[in-house]
Parts: sequence; C-alpha cells; structure tokens
Amino acid sequence: MCRHAGAHWTVAGGLPVRVPTRPLHHHIESRIAPSVDPAAGGSALRRPTASSAWTNLHLEWPTPGGFPSRFATARTCLLFLLAAGASSPVAAQENELIPGVELGFIFEGVYVPPIAVKPLTVAGADVGLAREIEGIITRDLDYSDRFQVRDSLPPALGGEGVQYALWEQFGVDWVVTGTIETDGLGGGIAFSVELHDIVFGSLKAAATFPLPARDHPDFRLAVHSVSDALVGWVTGDRGVAATRMLFRMRAFGEENPNLTEIYVVDFDGENLRRLTWDRSTVTSPTWSPDGKRVAYSSFKADMPRIYELNLEDGQERLLVPEGHGQHDSPSYHPDGNSVAFTIVGPEPEGLFTYNIRDGCCLKYLGGGRFNDLQPNFSPDGEWLVFVSTRLRFSTPQVYLRPLAGGDDELLSPFRYGEGGFFTDPDWSPCGDRVAFAGGIGSRRQANRYHILVAKLEAGGNRLLQLTQEGNNEDPSWAPNCRHIVFTGERSYGKGVFIVDTVTGRTRVLVANVEAEDTDWSPWLAENGVVR
Repeated sequence: MCRHAGAHWTVAGGLPVRVPTRPLHHHIESRIAPSVDPAAGGSALRRPTASSAWTNLHLEWPTPGGFPSRFATARTCLLFLLAAGASSPVAAQENELIPGVELGFIFEGVYVPPIAVKPLTVAGADVGLAREIEGIITRDLDYSDRFQVRDSLPPALGGEGVQYALWEQFGVDWVVTGTIETDGLGGGIAFSVELHDIVFGSLKAAATFPLPARDHPDFRLAVHSVSDALVGWVTGDRGVAATRMLFRMRAFGEENPNLTEIYVVDFDGENLRRLTWDRSTVTSPTWSPDGKRVAYSSFKADMPRIYELNLEDGQERLLVPEGHGQHDSPSYHPDGNSVAFTIVGPEPEGLFTYNIRDGCCLKYLGGGRFNDLQPNFSPDGEWLVFVSTRLRFSTPQVYLRPLAGGDDELLSPFRYGEGGFFTDPDWSPCGDRVAFAGGIGSRRQANRYHILVAKLEAGGNRLLQLTQEGNNEDPSWAPNCRHIVFTGERSYGKGVFIVDTVTGRTRVLVANVEAEDTDWSPWLAENGVVR
C-alpha cells in the first residue's frame, strides 16, 4: 500500500506529532509549525507564507530547444476506428470543468518546508563534479514538489559544519551536506550524504552511496537515486527522480509525417534519446515491471504487431507471434509473464492476453463489435481497465473488468444525449485510482481533453479533474502514485508535462514536441545502484 504521510502539509489528518526538546516547536513529519500567539505565553513560530505554499497552478516552461513540430496523424488503432482526425490548435485557454466532475485540487494550507543543499566538500575529486551533483540533487528536490529549495545562501552559512541556529534564522527546515571522493582508478565515486534537521538541531540521517564514474551512462540515474533517498528520509515516501518516461513522436529530422519512433527521457527532462529506428508508425510504448524492457506496437511489417526491446542488450523480439489482425496497446501483467493487448479485425477482435514467458496461450477476453481497446492491468493483476465503444460507437468510455468473472463497470462520466470521448486509462501503482483523458460535448468536438482521476471507493467512485486549460492526453502514473506525466498543449506550445496531484504544480518535461502515448517507468535505481 502506498503511503502518503507528509504529502499534504496541513495540521489536520491525524499525523503523528514528535515532542521536541525545545518548547512549543510542534514538529510533524510534514514539517508544520502552527502559529502561536506570543501574548498568550507561547513562542513566535515561523508560519507558512504565500511564498512557502502552493496557492495556484504553477507552470514552468524551459527555453525552447528547437524541437520540430510533429505530424498530424492517427494516434493508435483506437483513433483509426473512431475516425478521429488531427488535433486542431487550442485557441482559447479559459478554465473549464466537465459537468458532474469535481475539481481535483484544493491548494490552501499546503505547506512546503524549506530545504537547502550546502556546497559539497571535495576530497580527491574535481570541483566541477561536485557542482554537477549539487545541481542534479537541488533540481530533483524541487521537482519532488515536497520542498522549497533555497539556492541563494549567504556567506555566513558556507563555513565548516552546520550551525543550526544560523540556518534557522535563514528560515530553513532541512539542510543537506555531503562529501565526494573518487578512487582515482576507475573513476568510481563515494558520495557521503547527511540530512540535518534544523528545527530539532540534530542529524536526521546519513549514508554513503556508491556512484559510477562521471562519464558512465548511468551516472545521472545513480545521482537521482540519492535524491530519492533524501526525499524518503524527510517524508517517509521515496522520491521518483530515478525514473524515466517513454513517449512516441516523429523523429527529429524526419520529413514523413506518418513515421513515429519511441523516445525516452529522464525525470528532470535531461538525456532525451531515441530507442527505435523502425521508420514506421510506432505506438503504445510501455515499460515492463522490472524496467528492463519496453513493449510497443509497430507497423514496420505492414500489419501492426507487438514487439519487445531489451534495454540491456538492445535486442528486439516479436512479442506476440500468434493471432490475426492488428495488434496494439500492450500492457504487462504485474508479474511480467504475460501481456494484455488489443486485436482489431477480423473476428474475433477485442481484448486478448498472451503468455510471453512460455510463448503460448493466446486467450480471448471479449470485445467483438464493441471495440474493447487499450487494456491496462491493476497492480494486483486481478482487474483490467479498458476503453469500449459499447454505449455508442463514436463515444468511447472507460470500464473496469474483474478478470475472475463478473460484470464490467463504467468508470468515465457518461451523459445521455451528449457526446463523450474518454481514452488512455492508466491504473495507479497504489491501486486506488485510475487516470484517463477525455471530454464531453463541445470539448470533444474541438479536440480538447482533460486529465481525470477516478478514486475507486466502496459505495461509488469519485471523479476528479486535474487539468482545466488547453488539451491534455495520455496520462501515466509515477511509481509514487503522486505525479502524472501527460502530453499537452497550451497557448504557448505543445509538450510533455508532469503534474503533482497533491499541489497541482505543473512543469514541462519536454518542450515543443507533439508527443503521444506517455508511460512512466518503475524505479530504475536505488541508493546509488542502477538495476
């Protein structure tokens, strides 16, 4: 079960209170300092201000990198079937809410504790290496949406040791210090890190992490895993910096608008690289549960089939050799031994599973004339969430299906008499929520969609809307069940975005690309060690 202690920085919620040695400094894991009236005999405490709390959607847009605009073509077999054309530009950017769906964010009272990364000490290593590691960790802590990162430190705080009283005057709750040493031979790095609790005036945690050499391809990923450990030390929930995202788009320099390839990018938007070279239409990339393989559908053999790319040796194989028709939208079972996918025409068509461990046993799950598409397993492997046109051919909806048997359950907001278009379901790794994209009525007709989250609750599901402007599609959950990556369009351009479902803070991961079919990886490294 995924823990969210410390995710909402509010006094309410029954969070445990640690009794400090200093009087009246109430200290909880999420770092709340409730106000105290000095006139009533209490101590004056630092209070969250407008600058220390997310009070609205906060968007960061990096400098455009000259990425070319993408083609306008069908996204997946689903859009071929529904005859959906290219997305039109998003003109107006007014806020809007789908009828019958709640707005997903409440911002007031969300306190973000200040943290600082003190310049790292260098022992047998070059200063440039230290500054690079500092930069990666500082950015990761910021992108975790758990902290305010103080990056302009006065000279008085730069001396040896940690002067807790001075740091407290500077308004910081946590301080990260560290030492970097190299072995001088293979370039291996020992990174010793300490986390200091300024409110309590004590060392919270310390560890030494082995890192590969600076020029090793896994160097940045290993450093990201140290950031994840720091987030975990403070909040109890591991960060997600040591992850990557898949998506598809037209290759850079490719003139044919119908050819797409798979790309991968790090959590912080760095290290963008191409994975496939099919010169074909490639769709639906998805990570294996161990993060070492990627499955996808490709038209490179004319009829689309599902392939698997081994990221360790670069070898590719035909994942599902059996079956007829067009194969699309693969989804790994959580045990990694089978996949669910869609077959489109001829009959039978719909949802299937295939045992990829033994290379056998194609199993039909149903669909037929209803066009059941885009399956995605629940974390326990006992359910599927999928898209179906059974209510109306041109209005796909999102459903849940128990694989042990039972009736399908409509999840998306269907309104009789109005058009609706809901696709791209993705089940949260914690199992309690499903994200998907879509719209009702004129929003669908204008090719404008929003990211919705269904909270799976006993007695009825609750629908929340995460986005309010532009076009938003292809949601995929982070392994911490807190962040979602998606493709989007705003008045200033298109790109790949990440939204924090707790604070609503949104940032651009990759700017100026017409990407589709995002998928967030599992954790790829831990405590400096890459899988």
